Amino acid sequence: MSSLHPNNIDKPIETVHPSNTPRAKQDDVVEGLSTVVEHSAWNPNLKATIHAPMHVLAHESFTWLHKLVPGIEKLAVEHHVGNYVAMRGGGEPFFESMPLYARLGMHLLFYGKEEVKLLGNRRIEDVLKEQSVKQGRIFDEAKSAESIGAFIETYSIQTSELAEPDTSKYANFNEFFSRKLKAGARPIQFEEDKSVICSAADSRLTVYQSTDLAKKFWVKGTNFTIPHLLNLNSSDPKLASFDNASLAIFRLAPADYHRFHSPIAGEVQDILHIPGQYYTVNPQAVNEPGFDVFTANTRSVLYMKETTTGLPIAFVAIGALLVGSIKWTGGKQPGTKVERGDELGYFAYGGSTVVVVFPKELIKFDDDLVANSEKPIETLVKVGYSLGRIPVKN
Repeated sequence: MSSLHPNNIDKPIETVHPSNTPRAKQDDVVEGLSTVVEHSAWNPNLKATIHAPMHVLAHESFTWLHKLVPGIEKLAVEHHVGNYVAMRGGGEPFFESMPLYARLGMHLLFYGKEEVKLLGNRRIEDVLKEQSVKQGRIFDEAKSAESIGAFIETYSIQTSELAEPDTSKYANFNEFFSRKLKAGARPIQFEEDKSVICSAADSRLTVYQSTDLAKKFWVKGTNFTIPHLLNLNSSDPKLASFDNASLAIFRLAPADYHRFHSPIAGEVQDILHIPGQYYTVNPQAVNEPGFDVFTANTRSVLYMKETTTGLPIAFVAIGALLVGSIKWTGGKQPGTKVERGDELGYFAYGGSTVVVVFPKELIKFDDDLVANSEKPIETLVKVGYSLGRIPVKN
């Protein structure tokens, strides 16, 4: 994405990859990740712990990390560490810094003396799961409510749109993280046009009219296929509708509102829970050839039937590094009728991803979203924004 740098940015993006990952002992990087998680239990300033942006790591308060991962402070000075995101409607892309916990998670995945990825190393997978569960417990504690103010400040969260704007009313950080919005805060764009399919989440979005295009431009995992994503046997009848399906990939950053909503008017069918790993879902991991994120991570698949066409969609909520859990609310009961924009569920703490799988004949994505996705760059969207339309049959 380096070609998309605005002119006023004079430092390149660091691409987290085995070839440029600072040398460090595996145990020391594990200790680094564990330490920033532990710090979040007693230091309410998350901007100085797990959510520290990379550019602050050169500060002397992070000398403990410099010793564990030599060279990480140099990267913080010489590079932008993160990703560019496009604003819908035009304008220059904005830079989104990668928080410290995600960078350390990436380091674990790509570390190796001989530049070998540790994808099959059970210890690394266990560490990521252990720290994810640990972070969830920390943010369920009453003391964690002290972190809410710093989190709001770090990410400029608009409390005026919250159903409960008084942040002292939240019992813990996770309760705030999965906050609800006021009724009407996310209206459906072009609501009178029943052919419009809408955004499922406040997120950074990429869309691809076919699975082949998704693999060409964005998802580089070797094992990325619809059967693997949905964890279905190749002979499962459900797959017949999703041959070379269209995909909408919603990446929820930590700052985002973390409830997800129905993109269609339809009926809830069934849910399949799939255990898995807790890899980061940062684009640099998703874009890394041979590294499987979406088909390896823990996830939960909700099947729905669109009202006017009777066609199915698969709504895949994917867990990630430091994500506590996936909770279904409006989508948990089979047979439930939902309208566009109705709440389906939410993620507990952490940034994560929703992938919606559409039969290829169900949606024609909006042209601007397609153009950005094929650059490729994500587009910032909110719940209710137009995603595309159900094509009119002649």
